[in-house]
Amino acid sequence: MKTLPPFDALIAFHAVARSSSMTAAGDELGITQSAVSHRIKRLEDFIGVTLFDRRNSGMALTHAGDALFQDVGEILDAARGLRGRCLNAAAPNALRVGVGSALADNWLVRRLPEFRRRHPNIELDLTIVENEAPENVADLDVRILWVAVSEARASSTQRPLFREHVFPVCSPDMLKGRNTPLSSEHLPELPLLQKHAPGQMVGAEWSWQTWFDRLGLKSTPREALRFRSIGPLVSAAQQGAGVALVRSMVVRDALEEGRLVRVLAPEYDILSNKVHVVRWPGRLAGNLNVRAFAEWVSEEAQKSDILATHDPAASEPVSA
Repeated sequence: MKTLPPFDALIAFHAVARSSSMTAAGDELGITQSAVSHRIKRLEDFIGVTLFDRRNSGMALTHAGDALFQDVGEILDAARGLRGRCLNAAAPNALRVGVGSALADNWLVRRLPEFRRRHPNIELDLTIVENEAPENVADLDVRILWVAVSEARASSTQRPLFREHVFPVCSPDMLKGRNTPLSSEHLPELPLLQKHAPGQMVGAEWSWQTWFDRLGLKSTPREALRFRSIGPLVSAAQQGAGVALVRSMVVRDALEEGRLVRVLAPEYDILSNKVHVVRWPGRLAGNLNVRAFAEWVSEEAQKSDILATHDPAASEPVSA
């Protein structure tokens, strides 16, 4: 087996090539910069060529290194799929689906019994994987992702599901005794809940300052609570903590069941600058279980009628 390159050195090489830094690669791999350097040296000695030019600006691939980078990427992608392929062989009817927690909790999970009824022989394994995670994470067969509009075209490996709109909601109790929906000038009177940390998403559809500017409100938004993710944000709004900016699919059922209400009229909605898609790897393009899930979730998205109550005069996406 001496003709095979050291696998740990290939992993280190790929990490350095992606980050142009041995220090960053070490942080990613959980080893020291010195250990990364030793692995790169071992790989260069094995191949017999220099793979990186050491520059002040960082590590730059040589021509040989660039050629190796493409091949190593394919090798590592194949290695990542080993567990999934073994699991598929052991349980051919299992389907591993990844989805973000907010969409799972507030929309997908309550609809899964219908999928089970329609496809009783498919064993669904649902994993919470947030949108920021790499696409090859967790040996998944299918993922529901939130992507830019330009990436949402139908293809052999994905289907667009829905394009949401963003608007403010709160608990019905918070608006008791008021005429609803509120006139925009009353919005500053209510406690505001914010998704993301201070300084993030400024000028985007999730920013209260953007909404105040659009509504012509001169005051500065006073945010009561901040949340890193939309799930706790929606829960806080339902518990009466304040007004939250939300995506339509995440709160569709809560609005229908009266757990949340709109604060402003639909004409103020902002179309999201992203689209949800269901996506699968090319190697599973002909897989019958993947096809069954993709068709079912597409039908459910259509039945949910995301934009049916959306005023056609609502604003287009707001640029970040």
